[in-house]
Amino acid sequence: MAQTSKKMQIVFASAECAPFVKTGGLGDVAGSLPAALVRAGAEVIVMVPKYATIKDEYKAQMEHFTDFYVSLSWRNEYCGLEKLEHDGVTYMFVDNEHYFARDYPYGFFDDGERFAFFSKAITESLQHLPEGFECDILHCNDWQTALAPVFLREFYQGLPLYDRVKTVFSIHNVAFQGQFSDTVMEDILGMAHIPAAATQLRCDACSINYMLGALHYADAITTVSPTYASEIQTPEFGEGLDGVLRERSYALQGILNGIDVVGFDPATDKRIAANYTVDDRAGKAVCKAKLQEELGLEIRDDRPLMVMVTRLTRQKGMDLVMYALDRILSGGVQVAVLGTGDRDYEDGLRYFQGKYPGTMSARIEFDPALSQRMYAAADMFLMPSKFEPCGLSQIIAMRYGTLPIVRETGGLKDTVQPYNEFTGEGTGFSFSHFNGDEMGDAVFRAARLFWDNRKAWDQLVTQAMSQDFSWTRSADKYLDLYFFMHPEIKRPVAVEAAAAVEEPVAVEAAAAVEEPVAAESEPAAPVKEPAAAEAEPAAPVKEPVAAEEPKAEEKPTDDGEVKPTAKPTAKKTTTRKTTAKKATTTKAATSKTTAAKATTTRKRTTAAAKKAVEAEAAPEVKAEATAEATTAEAKTVAKTATKTAAKKTTATKTATAKKATATKSPATKAATTKAAAKTTPKAAAKPAVKVEEAPSETKAEAAVEAKSAAKTTTRKRATTTAKKATTKTAAPKAEAKAKDKPAVEAAPEPKAAEVKTAPKATAKTEPAKKAPVSPAAPAEEKAPTKKTSVRKATATRKRR
Repeated sequence: MAQTSKKMQIVFASAECAPFVKTGGLGDVAGSLPAALVRAGAEVIVMVPKYATIKDEYKAQMEHFTDFYVSLSWRNEYCGLEKLEHDGVTYMFVDNEHYFARDYPYGFFDDGERFAFFSKAITESLQHLPEGFECDILHCNDWQTALAPVFLREFYQGLPLYDRVKTVFSIHNVAFQGQFSDTVMEDILGMAHIPAAATQLRCDACSINYMLGALHYADAITTVSPTYASEIQTPEFGEGLDGVLRERSYALQGILNGIDVVGFDPATDKRIAANYTVDDRAGKAVCKAKLQEELGLEIRDDRPLMVMVTRLTRQKGMDLVMYALDRILSGGVQVAVLGTGDRDYEDGLRYFQGKYPGTMSARIEFDPALSQRMYAAADMFLMPSKFEPCGLSQIIAMRYGTLPIVRETGGLKDTVQPYNEFTGEGTGFSFSHFNGDEMGDAVFRAARLFWDNRKAWDQLVTQAMSQDFSWTRSADKYLDLYFFMHPEIKRPVAVEAAAAVEEPVAVEAAAAVEEPVAAESEPAAPVKEPAAAEAEPAAPVKEPVAAEEPKAEEKPTDDGEVKPTAKPTAKKTTTRKTTAKKATTTKAATSKTTAAKATTTRKRTTAAAKKAVEAEAAPEVKAEATAEATTAEAKTVAKTATKTAAKKTTATKTATAKKATATKSPATKAATTKAAAKTTPKAAAKPAVKVEEAPSETKAEAAVEAKSAAKTTTRKRATTTAKKATTKTAAPKAEAKAKDKPAVEAAPEPKAAEVKTAPKATAKTEPAKKAPVSPAAPAEEKAPTKKTSVRKATATRKRR
């Protein structure tokens, strides 16, 4: 039974938390996620060590809440809780000067003991929280708090207050696991006598692993991106923990981090030279000029400025940068790097700064204000990490309209969509392998777009700035996990409503995207479906929507009348692109169709039978689709003419036959095909005149074509002689069919009929009969007689 009045109550434990103490991404998460959870309707208390480095202004706001003692093996250590309300979130600072009154959070010989105490203090303090706060979820982060789930299950299990507590452990970087000597097991943790704990904490014969314990004991495991969640289950990225992560993969999921969209807003940020928005980016050019001046670079807006704000370590891809930097700088890209790290990389950057003055700038320092100006001013942001759990720099860069160039790993792959030059999609540039040449290629892909296509570049910047990386989205996913673990607690209505609103919007958006695609593909369909074109007399105008036609081709196969046109067009997509194009590119179409002879002969038999049925089934439709059918005929004529050339050399146009029979009938057919294609456009406008014009054009064409085709058709004649007998028997049938339906044929029909006189071609003639044009009817009635005489004469001559 869901508890309607109770809110989800979460204790969020972290070794650092912005704005109080921060050394990396963990501080940003702990500073932003709890506030987003509170806005979503949960109650959150954040527990952080009270370091000596916390600013005095925050210490002055703290009030002593309570104190107690924490047992740590044989030790009994003081623990005070200092309470502070900040931005609607309650913070509890764990006070113990022996462990935390130091000038930096980490890096001391007794870190194992310090953070074992912190983990034990977290579990113990669940009994000392403000009245009315009963912890439902204990959310721990990284190895510094990894022992809390272990202590909770081994020392507090069974106590009423702790039974309802579910633990979540988040991995921010699996490379930092908290490994210590196994003497810690008894001397500090006091767990050597517990077989389950001793087994599940030990990573080898002489050391224990704090993170390994959390992976075994936590109820749920999260990491900071979906791709990273998959990667750490492999030996390459798992850092020795891939086995247990695969074992507990059912409890593992990746949830992307967000950023503080209010703090990182170019429209209101006071730390940058000029403000700007997605719609008006004039201020970004001002920021670029100011930064170039500040860093001693040439002040030029025609050169892309690429920056890096990073630790100078191999994990951040500095090996690749050192390898490719000479090529990048000599190629005309300005580079500015801010950060500290390994001495070798620092010296290397200084060397390139001296070699390329005005093009390269290296600031070997830690300067948050300068980093903000670099995010806002740059055109590109380079982040070629060897591995990256999530990464916030690329997200901040996109927020400021700086396109990221990243390696496809971890969160970089999840947050940056690579640019697609064909569709225009994307929010940055990426490369796959940890390779300096690939990285250099990616940089110059971006630079070339900057130089050669500024419109596409600007669109890409707009898409990057429009991405939603707010913590609200991430908080909703964490709440999904929390409420899954506590189904008895009812989710706040506000959160449910937000989720309910988002889903329909997403569905509607998807439908809206799909509908235009369907609408676009439909105009092309009438080209292939004359029967469905009753209400669209202007269908031939829509034919030029060639981009959608390949998809529409497959759909018509269900309809009887579609196949006559669909079959020929399927043989060569480019040939059937549009009737309008056919009019202007007749010769090209003819050459394409000749290449399709062999492949189409087999399809014609089945198509012929179906066409015969279709012609009888939809006479009324044919009458209404006159204009469309005419264009469809033109396609069929042009394509089937060349197809029949292989098998039916005896069936040619009347005028063509008279002119070219003495040479080679296949050559005549090639000429006839051209003539048919050429006269097709005319047929659409003057159906009756076509019958007379075709022979004259054909004669001119035949005379030219006959010679060139003479050699090629010699071989064909041998095969066609074997088919003569069939041709003869089929000829009467063709005549009979042509006589039965003289009024149904359109103006272009004489040509179509003449070309398709062979047994299988008679059926193919029928799609062309779809559009009845009365002026052409008289001409059609005479055509069968001419065809018959030509067939007989040709057959007799060939027999001799």
